[in-house]
Amino acid sequence: MSDVMEYKCPACDGAMEFDSKSQKLKCPYCDTEISISEFQASPQNEIPEDDTDDEVHWTPRNDDRWTEGDAEGIHVYTCQSCGGEILADQTTGASTCPFCGNHVVMKGQFSGDLKPNFIIPFKLDKKVAKEAYYRHLKGKRFLPKIFRSENHIDEMKGIYVPFWIFEADVKASVHYNAEKTRKWDKQGVEYTEHKYYDVFRSGNITYRNVPANGSSKMEDSLMESIEPYNFSEAVSFNPAYLAGYAADRYDVNTDVCLGRAGQRIQNSAELSFHETVQGYQSVSPSRSSIHLQNTRYCYALYPVWLLNTTWQGRRYIFAMNGQTGKMVGDLPLDKKEFWKYAVTRGLGISAVLCIIQLLMTMM
Repeated sequence: MSDVMEYKCPACDGAMEFDSKSQKLKCPYCDTEISISEFQASPQNEIPEDDTDDEVHWTPRNDDRWTEGDAEGIHVYTCQSCGGEILADQTTGASTCPFCGNHVVMKGQFSGDLKPNFIIPFKLDKKVAKEAYYRHLKGKRFLPKIFRSENHIDEMKGIYVPFWIFEADVKASVHYNAEKTRKWDKQGVEYTEHKYYDVFRSGNITYRNVPANGSSKMEDSLMESIEPYNFSEAVSFNPAYLAGYAADRYDVNTDVCLGRAGQRIQNSAELSFHETVQGYQSVSPSRSSIHLQNTRYCYALYPVWLLNTTWQGRRYIFAMNGQTGKMVGDLPLDKKEFWKYAVTRGLGISAVLCIIQLLMTMM
């Protein structure tokens, strides 16, 4: 048995890679394409069968570990600088850390972790990611003009990021303090009438496919910014989808992610109920009871393009959703141009702070 996981081309015997456009394995040497199902069906290229059920089961799958056949040829690479660990086959290899840009070294053969239940394959390639990056730079009023010409993309990597995917049934009841006001003028005297109400809302909401980032190296805010992902395009995990890409090794357990996902679900439920209280000048929650029931989770890999660029000694990181193309990332601020704009517009300190906060959100 070989210690290298290779998907050999049936035509020229070269190492094939997963192609995001065709959603097939493609040979970079002779351009032969073959679907993963066809590749598995080929006797000379038999791959260990995935024991994930065809039906979606939103239950913990702690016993679903990588088998010896699945992990064959997959190696763990670790960064000596940030401690990040990524998985890649020996054919793809890894030389630099996608998180901090420093060199990585092979740690050893991969084994032990939970095997993903699902994976959303890359749909967009490196060319699309690069184009999205340059579009991201356009229209930014306070971006230094020379940033686009002086900075360069240090590295661009397609990496599968680990996510814990949750669903829950929410049972909620919320009381709101609401107010209606009416003003009128009579014989030169202005009157104001205030009416106060206790508004009650109650109901059930079911949430599906709520993601929680399972990697401590990827900022939660960055990963949430490139949402949403379309989980309907997720497929049962197969190691063949990793060909040509790397995968981040999860290091945030489900207990931590359950708390974060639960808070997102609770906040969303509160907002949903709040939006039904209309016709009042002011509305504020007074007391609430929100319970999450039947919480279930699974483990999935989501596609992300990471772009690193350097300008004036500072490193900037950008992320693109490998399924939808949504791009986010931090950008430098031309302080001189910004303050010139603020002065000419006669903006006060509070307005300036609001603009800065808005710019940070947009970037």
